[in-house]
Amino acid sequence: MPTKRKYVSPRREQAAAQTRAEILQSATRLFAERGYGRVTVADIAAEAGVSSKAVFASAGSKGDILNEIVDTAVRASGYEQAMRAVLAERDPESALRALAHGTRVGNEGMFTVHEAIHKALPSHEDGEALWERATADYRAALRTAARHLHTLAPPACPEEETADLLWFWFGPGGWRTLVAENGWPWDRAEAFLLRTALATLRTP
Repeated sequence: MPTKRKYVSPRREQAAAQTRAEILQSATRLFAERGYGRVTVADIAAEAGVSSKAVFASAGSKGDILNEIVDTAVRASGYEQAMRAVLAERDPESALRALAHGTRVGNEGMFTVHEAIHKALPSHEDGEALWERATADYRAALRTAARHLHTLAPPACPEEETADLLWFWFGPGGWRTLVAENGWPWDRAEAFLLRTALATLRTP
């Protein structure tokens, strides 16, 4: 006798997906505001307007939720689009302008997510691995940008040092230092970081 297939309601699936999204958004806001260690599953449930049981059923534990936030940051970073713009440029200044703007757009758009991850690092049981997972593709993209700059017109420093400098300026730390810690507007931060990169990497 054939096994009867279980009916899955599209409306119920849609509602479940919406609940999960609201839980993740609520957790992201709370982690960014208070820090991962100071937020409980009950806090997340209250923020999302659901029960703690619903949080566990829909999104898992607090650690599972943070892992999903990291994966979201990687998927939505926009680094691929930014890198296409950088690699399309045929002179170093234009490439750096594209890099400054592209990384600014990504960091500005994902600011709350990045803050949630950053504030989780001190209290997370494996913060170093978490940060590595969150930033590996970003670092690789900036190494590609450094290689492209050296192909166009090599700066005075070695390619590896150029990649390190690009991470220092245009990685999440550079943007966070100016915008989050010092209250700079994004436009001012972009202009300053670009100006610094152009002055430092100017072809001898």
